[in-house]
Amino acid sequence: MSEIITEYRNENTKNIDLLSTIDIVRKINEEDKLVALAIEDETPNIAKAIDIIAKQFLLSGKLFYFGAGTSGRIGILDASECPPTFGVPKDMVQGIIAGGEDALRNAVEGAEDNFELGKNDASVLTENDVCVAISASGNPKYLLGVLAKAEEVGCKTIAVTCNHEAKILDEVGLGICVEVGPEVITGSSRMKAGSVQKMVLNMLSTGAMIKIGKTYENFMIDLMPTNEKLKDRAIRIVSEIAGVNNSKAFQTLMECNWEVKTAIVMLVCEMSKEDAKESLRRNCGVLRRTLKALFVDA
Repeated sequence: MSEIITEYRNENTKNIDLLSTIDIVRKINEEDKLVALAIEDETPNIAKAIDIIAKQFLLSGKLFYFGAGTSGRIGILDASECPPTFGVPKDMVQGIIAGGEDALRNAVEGAEDNFELGKNDASVLTENDVCVAISASGNPKYLLGVLAKAEEVGCKTIAVTCNHEAKILDEVGLGICVEVGPEVITGSSRMKAGSVQKMVLNMLSTGAMIKIGKTYENFMIDLMPTNEKLKDRAIRIVSEIAGVNNSKAFQTLMECNWEVKTAIVMLVCEMSKEDAKESLRRNCGVLRRTLKALFVDA
């Protein structure tokens, strides 16, 4: 069996155990600098993936991340941050890890090698959804099982990997392959490969949310103000977009139960809460479209 690129030995860090602490840090930092540059080469495919995800969202589809070990944990992290950031339902973006919840904190032996487990976990998929298989090596049988089930139901499929010989690349509609070379510690794909996965998933979810109108300019206008920090952010967003002071923004947000977009439409268009909500509903909740429809310079 040939060695895969994620298992190669890094010639630049062979003697890392002999270095001073500051030089260890510098070595790791040098390798991390390679990540963003490697991702740059795959931006066209990342853009295609975003358009696929956004289209399926508009068809009431969901985004599912599947992975084993580090990859699964990164998928769950990205999914868990979408509801508070973009105000979407908790099931709109989901992360599923081989071995279930116990695998979030502990290694579950054999989970990534279980084809049938992957197929079973992927039973949640429908033809309107998007399945993103995440793996540094791209070879876990678990993910091949996931992708087999996705094909059965006609689900859109995307792979995120760091190995151009990854088996999952042959099984998906679109592949994103970011090769960052051997890890600082041989085989420790939680490092550069993990950073690749985190950065790519950030782009996928954020890009798709932007495309479906979950932002206005670069403001997260659908955030859920569930704590004091987020309430302060909501006040500043409303104040900035509507051109009012913080006191007026706070008062209006209180009036509309902290719905940021509703408050903005109320203030900018000088209308009641009910009319603002109805205007947003008619424009699919997209603030820019709502303001344009109301003949306001958006």
